[in-house]
Amino acid sequence: MASSERTIMAIKAYQNQAEQLVKDYLLADPFIPYTSILSGLFACKMVYDLTQLISTFYFKSYAGLTKIQRIEWNNRSMSTVHAFFIAALSLYFVFWSDLFSDHRLAGLVTFRSSPLSTFGLGVSVGYFLADIGMIFWLYPSLGGIEYIVHHSLSAIAVAYAMMSGEGQLYTYMVLISEVTTPEINMRWYLDTAGMKRSSAYLINGIVIFFGWLVARVLLFVYMFYHVYLHYDQVKQMHIFGFFLVFMVPAVLGIMNLMWFGKIIKGLKKTLTKRQ
Repeated sequence: MASSERTIMAIKAYQNQAEQLVKDYLLADPFIPYTSILSGLFACKMVYDLTQLISTFYFKSYAGLTKIQRIEWNNRSMSTVHAFFIAALSLYFVFWSDLFSDHRLAGLVTFRSSPLSTFGLGVSVGYFLADIGMIFWLYPSLGGIEYIVHHSLSAIAVAYAMMSGEGQLYTYMVLISEVTTPEINMRWYLDTAGMKRSSAYLINGIVIFFGWLVARVLLFVYMFYHVYLHYDQVKQMHIFGFFLVFMVPAVLGIMNLMWFGKIIKGLKKTLTKRQ
């Protein structure tokens, strides 16, 4: 047997073992809540350390930052990776997957879940726990009380949907808003690198404006409209889940509107300076 064929067979064997491991443990129903949260925590630690390592060698400005700025640099990289992961998964489940479709699956939409949807939420819980821990540890350097409120409510709602299987559709709808996180983090990176007057900073601000409008304002309106259309199913949820479906998006929506006002003021200020 040629060496290339043996290599291919070895790769396939390892692939089959990996798939079996994922099926038997990571996505096995009894273990999903634990393996997913641990996976989220591990991923956060790995991204934080890799960012620190890569930035030390490839970004000259990194060495000139203060200790707290380097920590925030690494922390924002961690949140960016989580945002890409959970936003992509949320868009898939909300708009493309059959899991929460009204017409393709039987049963109440508010009680539907899958091993993958539950695992994704668990990874997000792991991230929120890691980030809240860092915020408390360095309070208020990484964020004030508004960040604690935002992350705490998000963690509670996501954890409940993960553990109970209730309201996962609405949880993923809200998590689509994480699509704006990379742009917010990029704005901080540009500011820290002294590029506040660059064209990239202006373009980033415009992207934030439109992204925030769609993902954190209009999408929340759509979510509440969906709840209204499916209220007969929503009211069959456990009282705590029913409460979370209305309370958490409402509070986060108000916070999003307040931050949106600041974004508009900041964008106006930037455009005025360029005239």
